[in-house]
Amino acid sequence: MLVAAVQFLSSDIKRIPTLDKEIPVYLFPQDQFDNLEKHTQWGIDVLEKYIKFVKERTEIELSYAKQLRNLSKKYQPKKNSKEEEEYRYTSTRAFLATLNEMNDYAGQHEVISENMTSLITGELTRYVQELKQERKSHFHDGRKAQQHIETCWKQLEASKRRFERDCKEADRAQQYFEKMDADINVTKADVEKARQQAQLRHQMAEDSKAEYSSTLQKFNSEQHDHYYTHIPNIFQKIQEMEERRIVRIGESMKTFAEVDRQVIPIIGKCLDEITKAAESIDHKNDSQLVIEAFKSGFEPPGDIDFEDFTQPMKRTVSESSLSNSRGDGKSEPKFGGKSKGKLWPFIKKNKSPKQQKEPLSHRFNEFMTSKPKIHCFRSLKRGGAGPEDFSNLPPEQRRKKLQQKVDELNKDIQKEMDQRDALTKMKDVYIKNPQMGDAASVDHRLAELGQNIEKLRLEVQKFEGWLAEVEGRLPMRTEQARRQSGLYEAQNTSAVNSCAQDRESPDGSYTEEQSQETEMKVPATDFDDEFDDEEPLPTIGTCKALYTFEGQNEGTISVAEGEMLYVIEEDKGDGWTRIRRNEDEEGYVPTSYVEVYLDKNAKDVYKSLQKISE
Repeated sequence: MLVAAVQFLSSDIKRIPTLDKEIPVYLFPQDQFDNLEKHTQWGIDVLEKYIKFVKERTEIELSYAKQLRNLSKKYQPKKNSKEEEEYRYTSTRAFLATLNEMNDYAGQHEVISENMTSLITGELTRYVQELKQERKSHFHDGRKAQQHIETCWKQLEASKRRFERDCKEADRAQQYFEKMDADINVTKADVEKARQQAQLRHQMAEDSKAEYSSTLQKFNSEQHDHYYTHIPNIFQKIQEMEERRIVRIGESMKTFAEVDRQVIPIIGKCLDEITKAAESIDHKNDSQLVIEAFKSGFEPPGDIDFEDFTQPMKRTVSESSLSNSRGDGKSEPKFGGKSKGKLWPFIKKNKSPKQQKEPLSHRFNEFMTSKPKIHCFRSLKRGGAGPEDFSNLPPEQRRKKLQQKVDELNKDIQKEMDQRDALTKMKDVYIKNPQMGDAASVDHRLAELGQNIEKLRLEVQKFEGWLAEVEGRLPMRTEQARRQSGLYEAQNTSAVNSCAQDRESPDGSYTEEQSQETEMKVPATDFDDEFDDEEPLPTIGTCKALYTFEGQNEGTISVAEGEMLYVIEEDKGDGWTRIRRNEDEEGYVPTSYVEVYLDKNAKDVYKSLQKISE
């Protein structure tokens, strides 16, 4: 019976598979993990490459938009320059519209860059970080499962080797027992000892067999779970992760195209506006503007009289008459003759023999000598080498220059008046609150502003008189106009005399103090009468008193907290707002004490009324 048991164990040992021949398949998933790890890393690299591509595209869009904006800004008309006058033509206005539309066009490229940055670059960057974490987790689980199955396999291998060793030991013990049992020279005690040893080895082999069988079953179960549950689940997660990456990059490419498609309508609108601006160009209108800008107002010259040089006597008389006319320029009117006064624009076109140039040149000299001279250096200061009244220009050009000068002077008057009003309010505040400043410190500036305003008003009167003469409203200077402008004629006469003296004096010094003092002596009664009956200011909004204010000083008004009042003049930078409670009660309160609600329409009407009254 013992021999049969040992033979059974030996047969079992022969049927046990070896490590090198039967169980190397556990290495197969490791190879696939390596391949999948390389592939998923390649997928992340592709995603990062696409992110880099989109980022560079956004940089290109921003650079392109910046260049377009700089280009548009470069060709925009500069303020207070001659270019602004050029934009009255339809062609230049169309070009200006094109520049503005190109600015909007550049804005759409900035929108493309912003949307790509937020919807693609930012989103994909966050997704790549999440993808890396997920990939790391999946491969960590795979390595953990692989290590677990390898541990189980090592346990099985150790159990199998122990079972094999115990079986061999049991076989040798059995053979030794049989040898001792067959030897007649061996004592019974030795045979019994050999038999017990064989039984012990047999029992150890049985225990090893049971342990190996149990370990094998466990390994098979773990191996089944490993290859049919754990590894497939991990591979499935990796597959889903990879598919999500592929879907995500596809969606990003769609977004890439959609971002461009969203701005196409606006870009198309910009191009439509450029086309519309081009179609609005009116060549007839531009030509008419050129005509209006450069027409002189002169009448065409009359016929030139025939001068007969065939008879010597007549020639001598003609020469003497010409010399007389040259010497006695006062006896002839400067602009009297029809041919003399209006021939000068066409003299350069007359191709006459050399003998005929002399009398024509005399006529040209007569016309040139009839032009008014520069009154004084003041005219040079005002920006031109011509006379102050632009009498050297053709009638139409002169009218435009005078109108432009009147408009500029009115703007200067308005600026000076605004400064004076602000300083007046500041002075009132200093008077009522001496701790805020010295009221006398602004008197000098107020006096200067008053003088400047009076000078500018007189200048306006003078230029308006010249403008009225040009436009035909005043064909002759009336007695009243002479009285109003008499001071200027006296000033111009004195200025001319002073200029003449300066030209003769060695030092060439010149001052304007005397003329300025003389100008200040002229009363401006017409302008003072305009402000005698000042109408009450209209309401431009409402306000709510935030705090109680006791208006103890002159010009202020007391208000209670929470009281609603009307605003008739907003804060102009001095910290005070003018309000009204009723028709009889109005005054100033600190701006910080009230919350103002301005009515935009009423404010616009108020400004319009101010301009009309001025």
